[in-house]
Amino acid sequence: MGTEYQYLLDKARHFCDYQERCISELKEKLTSWKARTEVAEQIILQLEREGLIDEDRFVRAYALGKLRNNHWGRNKIMYALRLKKVPDLIIEIGLQEIDSEEYVQVLKEVLSSKKVDETDPYRKNAKLATYAIQKGFQPALVWDIINERV
Repeated sequence: MGTEYQYLLDKARHFCDYQERCISELKEKLTSWKARTEVAEQIILQLEREGLIDEDRFVRAYALGKLRNNHWGRNKIMYALRLKKVPDLIIEIGLQEIDSEEYVQVLKEVLSSKKVDETDPYRKNAKLATYAIQKGFQPALVWDIINERV
């Protein structure tokens, strides 16, 4: 397992140094590099021991990044993390780290930045709510914020 293992380990280290990664992303990359299954598992274990790959840290970074940069709500972030095959328990813990004041502030920014050409206030609010819900914010919270604004 000498040279192939060392070569792929160095490549994987570089891949994980670049940005936070989850285990499924690393597995995909190792598969694309044609790594054998047992070699890939050894590399993943080694990188976990070295602290280069950590699912908890990944979820926190991913959730905060998507909230702050893409203005995604918890539902959309959770869905995206499930697509990356992150365990639900780790997702729940990571999403609890989002500051609720910052979360509400981002939701208010999303609602205020949306331009709606509608004169009827009910239709305007419905369009605003639909937009925010599509961004992954919880419907009850969206309606609370909308009704507070009026």
